[in-house]
Amino acid sequence: MNASVPPMPRVRLVVLAALSLVFSACTALPERQPDRAAFRASRPRSILVLPPVNRSPDVEATRSLLSVTTRPLAEAGYYVIPVTLADETFRQNGVTVADEAHAIDLPRLRQIFGADAGLYVTINRYGVSYRLIDSVVETSASARLVDLRNGQELWRGSVHVSVGNDDNSGSLVGMLLNAVISQVVNSATDRAHVVAGAASQRLLSAGRGNGLLYGPYHPEYAAD
Repeated sequence: MNASVPPMPRVRLVVLAALSLVFSACTALPERQPDRAAFRASRPRSILVLPPVNRSPDVEATRSLLSVTTRPLAEAGYYVIPVTLADETFRQNGVTVADEAHAIDLPRLRQIFGADAGLYVTINRYGVSYRLIDSVVETSASARLVDLRNGQELWRGSVHVSVGNDDNSGSLVGMLLNAVISQVVNSATDRAHVVAGAASQRLLSAGRGNGLLYGPYHPEYAAD
């Protein structure tokens, strides 16, 4: 886990523009039906995003995905503990690896950050995979939302977004993301970050399929 999570100004506007077009037609891919009864009973107001555990070979994966988790959660109506503040707090307490952060007792996390729930993310694939005649930019991740007050799992989901340089699948997601990647973003790092932002929005948005329930700062709170 890096000591800080600086912004990525070169691609921020690109990510936001792409996401506004893509995700009205997308839903996250749930691992199983979430326990909405538990979610409704808990109704967390604040969320701590723990540093994602990176199972991919790309060392930038944790920093990239962590930097794009706040927006969809905030749009869903939750107060999100600032990721830079959380990251610095972990570092000052000697926690420099994401696995170590995930292993911290829930009451301790609740005591330090005061959050109602914690978001635990694992990255399985990230970055650019080069093929014989093409390359694929992808992000694959899973996430769990856990109530820090009692340890109950409130929600679980997973997502996989993959875009090739010559994506002929006809998918709206593929075509729009591929257009952004091809026309605006040049470096492999930026291409991977755009797709990570897409995956985060697709996974963590509320009000669609088996996504998160709306939080207390959203107009549709308690109506879903």
